[in-house]
Parts: sequence; C-alpha cells; structure tokens
Amino acid sequence: MDYHGVVLDLDGTVYRGDTIIDGVPGTVTRLRERGLDIAFMTNNPTRSPAEYVEKLAGMGIDARESEILSAGAMTAEYLTHHHADDDIYLIGSSGLERQLEAAGCSLIADPDAADVLLTSHHYGFDYESLTAGLWACDVVDAFYGTDPDLTYPDGDGRRYPGSGAITRSVAATARREPDAVLGKPSASAIEALSHHLDVPLSECLVVGDGLDTDITLGKTAGMDTALVLSGRTTRAEAESSDITPTYLLDSLVEIDSVL
Repeated sequence: MDYHGVVLDLDGTVYRGDTIIDGVPGTVTRLRERGLDIAFMTNNPTRSPAEYVEKLAGMGIDARESEILSAGAMTAEYLTHHHADDDIYLIGSSGLERQLEAAGCSLIADPDAADVLLTSHHYGFDYESLTAGLWACDVVDAFYGTDPDLTYPDGDGRRYPGSGAITRSVAATARREPDAVLGKPSASAIEALSHHLDVPLSECLVVGDGLDTDITLGKTAGMDTALVLSGRTTRAEAESSDITPTYLLDSLVEIDSVL
C-alpha cells in the first residue's frame, strides 16, 4: 500500500506522560521527509491544540496546530454546533473548561439547571462529582462523554483511569447511557478527521496503542492500522482480541518497516 497520510495517536504512541518514547522524534521527521500528510489525533481532552504543539516541541517534535485533532477540540466543536444555546454542566478538567469557554459554550455550576451533561477526565472526580452527575442526568436533554478511554499510559509505565472510567461511573449510577461518546472511534471523530486531512482516509495509515479506539477508528473508516505495544495494550491482549490490526509493532519507530 502506498500511503499518503498517517494518523498518529499521542499517549502511548509518541510519548508516555511527559516522557518521549525512544526514537520517535526522528521517526516523525522521516515521515515528513516522505511527504506524508500527518495528523496527531488524541483522545486526551485536557489540552488545546496550541498546548499540544508546545508539549511536542518540548520533546523535539515540530507540529502545527492545524495538525492536532484532540478530543477537547472535537467536543467543543460538536457542542457549539449542536448545543449553541444550551447550558452545559461539566465534570472535567480545567483545561477542557477553558477550551469550551473559548469556543463560546455556556457552562453552569448548577447540575439541576443544565440542558447538557458532559463528563471527562478529572483528577478531582469524587463522591460529590458523582452525585452532581446523577442529579444532572435526571434533568438534562443530552449526556455526552468526551472520549471512551477507560485508561491511559503514564510515564511510569502504569495505566491510570481515563475519561471513559468517569463517564461509565456516572452512567451506571444514573442508569442512563450517554447519548454519544465523542473522540476516537466515534462517527463524529471520523468526520472531523476526514475534514482535517488533505488526502482520502483510504490512503492513510492509523498508528496507535488502543484496539478499541485507534484500531477500531481505522477499521471503521476503511484505513489500514498499526497497533503499537508501547502503550496500554500488551502483546497477549492484541493476540487474543477480535479486533485485528493490519500491522503489529513494538513501537512507532518500526513504522519504516511497513512504509
């Protein structure tokens, strides 16, 4: 396959936490030298595209804001398009809150007065947060999660609870499923990616560490996929899964072997 674009996950693929994965900056440089259209696509909603550009620069990777497609940015765009006049109750990080406010979303502090509930990754998630989510589910017209990631890999090599864990906690307590979970591998994420790249998705390769997110996104969109074992999926999990990537790599550095 002669690829014209590559979609790169970040957490677990390019870096783990604040630690770059060995050899990745040089690999990204080689991808650019091949003339590939690059999109950095992450389900981490806590940073804006500008903040991701800054983080990548600090790790030796040059990127442009136009190349970043994050769950936070996708969620802000979705809400401004579908709920421009609605009041939103957010269970999420301050970083996501800033992105939503910058997009013009109306955030309120009273869960009983909300039109929309949005749940996401939040280090301060506790009993009070869960209670607020339960009460919001009783009154809101729509309930969304920013992304489905149950866990994410950090710099110490261990997995930590992600947005999906919080969304599922609220959903189980309220006995109400989200109306949509945005980010990879949702239909809205695929649509955003198709507008983001200058080449057809069928001519792109998706590289990531999540079977249920990155690889599922690629398969749903008709793209070839490469699962890397540098993040949250082990070789045993990959080999026993019903979700089969086109390629299985130890890390992004091995991508030259499939290009």
